Amino acid sequence: MKEVYIKIKGRVQGIGFRRFAVDEARRIGGLSGWVHNAADGSVEIRMRGDEENIDRMILACRKGPMFARVDSVEFAVGRISCFLPEIEEGVFKRV
Repeated sequence: MKEVYIKIKGRVQGIGFRRFAVDEARRIGGLSGWVHNAADGSVEIRMRGDEENIDRMILACRKGPMFARVDSVEFAVGRISCFLPEIEEGVFKRV
């Protein structure tokens, strides 16, 4: 199992990116986590699953939904804030 926290920057809010992420996670399967609109205009995703499924989700997020413009996908390394929600096993949702 692998766990990652990514921050997607660009035109990613107000265009259905969170719904897209939930739909993609369900389509890929085997992912638990959440997607969230951050105050800085980015979208944050924390997810857990097999490495292959995580990689497929990251590739999907690099493209995003039809009206998105993804400028970058950044990976958080190290300790993640204790204020972020925990991952519920078997659930991928918007928060």
